[in-house]
Amino acid sequence: MTLIDWRDSRPIYEQIVENLKRLILIDVLQPGEQLPSVRSLAMENGTNPNTVQKAYAELERQGVTYTVRGKGVFVSENAVLKDKKKQELIDRAADIFREGEELMISPDEIYEEALSKLKEKAIDHRHSGKGAEEEKI
Repeated sequence: MTLIDWRDSRPIYEQIVENLKRLILIDVLQPGEQLPSVRSLAMENGTNPNTVQKAYAELERQGVTYTVRGKGVFVSENAVLKDKKKQELIDRAADIFREGEELMISPDEIYEEALSKLKEKAIDHRHSGKGAEEEKI
């Protein structure tokens, strides 16, 4: 499970947190599923175990995971995570529509153009043989 992009300027632990959350949101990691051990994830990603531990602590602080002493780290029920992400997306979309209105671009026009681009990307993925998860992981 490769979670780090060495070209990304964000701290490594933040990348691990965001990528694990993304895997949970797209149901690659299921509620109740055990995450890899700190040591194995660190080895697989070529990073320090303390960095992975920091990421796991942050995920637990956010309620995304929970720890069972002596057993490991597990994925929490992700309804809260999905609701939070949904709200973030709605807020971002509202900001985009607001900015468009300032430029005299209607929300309908933005929506239609965005939908068109989304369809183009879906066609490109089918022709390249890559799924969305494969490209991002």
